[in-house]
Amino acid sequence: MAADMFNKVMENQLLQTAKLMEEQLDAELEKLDQMDEDEMERLREKRLEALKKAQQQKQDWISKGHGEYREIPSEREFFQEVKESKNVICHFYKDSTFRCKILDKHLAVLAKKHVETKFLKLNVEKAPFLCERLHIKVIPTMALVKDGKTRDYIVGFTDLGNTDEFTTETLEWRLGCADIITYSGNLMEPPIQSQKKYGSHFTKLEKKSIRGKKYDSDSDDDD
Repeated sequence: MAADMFNKVMENQLLQTAKLMEEQLDAELEKLDQMDEDEMERLREKRLEALKKAQQQKQDWISKGHGEYREIPSEREFFQEVKESKNVICHFYKDSTFRCKILDKHLAVLAKKHVETKFLKLNVEKAPFLCERLHIKVIPTMALVKDGKTRDYIVGFTDLGNTDEFTTETLEWRLGCADIITYSGNLMEPPIQSQKKYGSHFTKLEKKSIRGKKYDSDSDDDD
């Protein structure tokens, strides 16, 4: 008896929800039907203007080097690059660190997808002052710079499932958590398969010292 009553209550709630949604949809359709030609034209013009502004913004980003994953030659260029763009991701790398090459592949893909953000790479051996200033000790490290200030770091692959096999989507999600790119997915559900789900909380990286090197490496495969 109790189960039947519960099912009836649920059924009534579903019917009421469906009815409400239908009424809202009908109201929107009626609103459109009642629009005169002038109102429809203003609506079209408003949408076209929004599209035009979006296109202009995209062209402005591209003119500043967005839309591609670029290497900058020295730390001097770094300061100019972050000054002219709101969102910048800079990968600090070494040629001898295998994991840097893995990261290059994913960043090249994301740079084309997220034109709203500038994607750069900088060889740590050409930027000793900057690395010291940003406290970069482990390679690879990504500095996430917003409005000219470093807001976050991705150090090694710990935040990416602690595996070399992480997906581009996983890195995209982590960058979305930092609000350095425009992310359209669910930030509460990282797209990491067969890994512990840790939401937006990340563990600290355990540094692996490489004897005789100035920087620690997060990769076991240094040449």
